[in-house]
Amino acid sequence: MIFYPRADFNNVKEIKLEFLKENQIKALILDVDNTLIDYDRNLDKEIISWANNLKENGIKLHILSNSNKRDKVKEVAERLGVEYNHFAKKPLKSGFKKVQKILQERAEQIGVVGDQIFTDIIGGNRCKMFTILVEPIAEKDIWITMLKRPIEKAIKDKYKKTIKQ
Repeated sequence: MIFYPRADFNNVKEIKLEFLKENQIKALILDVDNTLIDYDRNLDKEIISWANNLKENGIKLHILSNSNKRDKVKEVAERLGVEYNHFAKKPLKSGFKKVQKILQERAEQIGVVGDQIFTDIIGGNRCKMFTILVEPIAEKDIWITMLKRPIEKAIKDKYKKTIKQ
């Protein structure tokens, strides 16, 4: 189903190198807001270490954010030492396809990591990429995202029931 991720974790730090290798993932497209940073733009040092470890082990990383705040996305990208694209208009395919071209990997070897079903998961699934849903870092969100959270919760609950069967 287009709403369901291929995998889910509590946070990005739980996505281990072994998991990526088992699933033949060579690159990750990362969301920013509530995936890497919280509403107040705090970036956990453990996330920087996580990203550095993956890069040292040959996993390519690229940020793809819907944020129109270029400075915010650029700052996170610089701290992680990765390239980025902002104002991506996810779930439209164009941003994902643009990053796929930069990463030079087949779609099924690219993981899309994000906290939102209606942007990250649907967009990644539409592009036949390996989607990974993480829980939001914090409850505080922009208003449009807060409106979608109850619907996403219902989808997540159904997804979790499905994978238990």
